[in-house]
Amino acid sequence: MPQFVNGVPADQLAGAVWRKSRRSNPNGNCVEVAGLPGGDVAVRNSRDPKGPALIYTRAEMTAFVLGAKDGDFDDYIAGTD
Repeated sequence: MPQFVNGVPADQLAGAVWRKSRRSNPNGNCVEVAGLPGGDVAVRNSRDPKGPALIYTRAEMTAFVLGAKDGDFDDYIAGTD
């Protein structure tokens, strides 16, 4: 099974199927995620599809998503300053 590291060019993640949130807007203000072999998750900037991808374990993504659902990062979104 291939081992991916943070910063790998996103277009070098063979077989990655990238998807955006339904909350994305047409201005490209979003990130995309892709599941990788072995269960890791890659994240990239949608405006730079060949740029670096960050690689997270399933446990790391779980902690982040659950924290986001709990409001742990609400101070980073627009309109909450």
